[in-house]
This record gives sequence, C-alpha cells and structure tokens, in this order.
Amino acid sequence: MDNFLGEPTAFVKLKSYIGEITPEKVLLLSDEELKQCYFSRQKTKYAKCLAQAFVEESITLQQLIHSTDEEIRKILTAVKGIGNWTVDVFLMMCLHSVDLFPFGDIALVNSLKHVKHLPSDTDRTYLESISEPWKPYRTVAAFMLWHAYICRKKIVFESA
Repeated sequence: MDNFLGEPTAFVKLKSYIGEITPEKVLLLSDEELKQCYFSRQKTKYAKCLAQAFVEESITLQQLIHSTDEEIRKILTAVKGIGNWTVDVFLMMCLHSVDLFPFGDIALVNSLKHVKHLPSDTDRTYLESISEPWKPYRTVAAFMLWHAYICRKKIVFESA
C-alpha cells in the first residue's frame, strides 16, 4: 500500500525507523528489522546489495547523475535484484527522464490496452509502435496512462 504521496509504505516505515536513509544504515539493519519495515526476504537481499554497492563506491550518485540513460541502465542492472522496470522508474522519478515508457509495468500496459481498446493479448511490439509517435515525451504519456489506470480502478492512496 502507498501513502497519499505515492511513497511505498515500506519506505515510510523504514524512514520512521532509522531517520535519514543511508546505505550504511541499511547495512546495519538485521533481516528481522527490515522485515518489520515491510521488506520481504528477497527485497531485503536486494536492498542490501544496492546499499553495499554504494558503500563500496562501485556506484555513486555523481556517476548516475552524469551518465546517459543507457549507461545508468547498465550500471544499475549489474546489481542483483535491479531490472529494467526499476531502472525505468528511477530514471523517470528521480532523474526526470522524459522519454521512457516502462513496458514492464503491468498497470501501465493494461491502461494503454484499455484506452486504445486493444485485446489483452496484444504483443509488446505493437504497443511499442503505438508509443513511437509520443517520442521524445513518452514519460508524459506514461504518467497520463498511470493516472487513467488509478482513476479507472478507483485506487485511493492513504496516508501512512
């Protein structure tokens, strides 16, 4: 569940538990403490892998800020548990990339199919062709389709 700002409840719980979230603080937490912050066993492992990469400086914020989207994708997907969807959302939400359409997002893809009145088995290649004219602002379309999905499903975000 998310709060009214769209922040995942696990993030809110972790922040309330440790204050400022840093890689060092994440690594100090036990698996049980992370579980109390709504982290699954798998997400605990992935969070610690990412934190370790920052502590070891195999990834730095400066490196991410000054890299291209494709360089960032290569850097981040090298970390266990980070896939293309995670990178897409990071690029959109944190680095404000304007030309991304995360086809790995089920809600987004379903919203596109619904809005365009497409059958549920429409393949990705066809969906990509639909998004082609939206370049270089596919992120805007993604936000609009997410909004349409939220409205259609009557999803309400509650405060933590």
